[in-house]
Amino acid sequence: MSQRRYVQLDVFASRAGAGNPLAVVLDAEGLDDAQMQAIAKWTRLPETTFVLPPVSDDATHRIRIFSPRREVPFAGHPSVGTAHALLDAGLAAPRDGLLVQDGIAGKLPLKVVGEGSERTIAVRTPRARVQEIATPDDPRLRDALAGLQLGTLPPVLMDGGRRWWLAELANETELRNAQPNWNAIVELANATESMGLFVYARSDDPVYYYAVRAFVGAPAQFEDAASGAANATLAAWLAERGALPDLPGGFYRVSQGREVGHDAIIELSIDADGDVWSGGRAVAVVTGTLDWPG
Repeated sequence: MSQRRYVQLDVFASRAGAGNPLAVVLDAEGLDDAQMQAIAKWTRLPETTFVLPPVSDDATHRIRIFSPRREVPFAGHPSVGTAHALLDAGLAAPRDGLLVQDGIAGKLPLKVVGEGSERTIAVRTPRARVQEIATPDDPRLRDALAGLQLGTLPPVLMDGGRRWWLAELANETELRNAQPNWNAIVELANATESMGLFVYARSDDPVYYYAVRAFVGAPAQFEDAASGAANATLAAWLAERGALPDLPGGFYRVSQGREVGHDAIIELSIDADGDVWSGGRAVAVVTGTLDWPG
């Protein structure tokens, strides 16, 4: 088979152009690693997912996630977007309100709420843990944080499948106006084997509680439009410090991507077991077939 069902979506958004783009190959059986990597390179999107039959009876589907450069064990927006695509195509059905994703990161449940354009999906993210708490004058961080007015929480290195340095800024205006020092962020990412610098600030906006920006230093240099996984590490850090928003069910929304021409809204919650769920809406932009040599 060379023609395969193919969808491109905007994830963490309810309109085209607002979220983080994702490509989904819905019929990936028969593709080998090299072909999947070649397709992901061809799409030139942050990630491309490949849907395969599950290997366990209690999973609804299995995915593999590739960036244009390499396979990724876990990422939030590919997990959430793929689930939306599967439901839209009628290829999966929730069991007791849940889908279950098989993948490198193990079996992960996805909570489905609502239908159609109002539907939201949230994935239970792998547990994120504190790797190191630092000070702003740490030689590895100093240049990356130079010129930024910081908040009260200290910088921290978190690992939730991908490692991020998190730094709180004083307010949303400071965050929106921040000019990343890319040379310093690249050095920070390489020196600490991390993705780079994730900055966040409390907001007074009625829709979202935090505004965030994610500066990826390695293996490429760019600002991420919306990252479910990075925001999940932030939620875990806020829980660790007793700094979660005082809202029902630990639920809050995050704004990301405006500085790079997007307007994503990511929904976070923490359940009674301390697990972080990261999700939101998604909208299909391109639906068709992919004709790729078998």
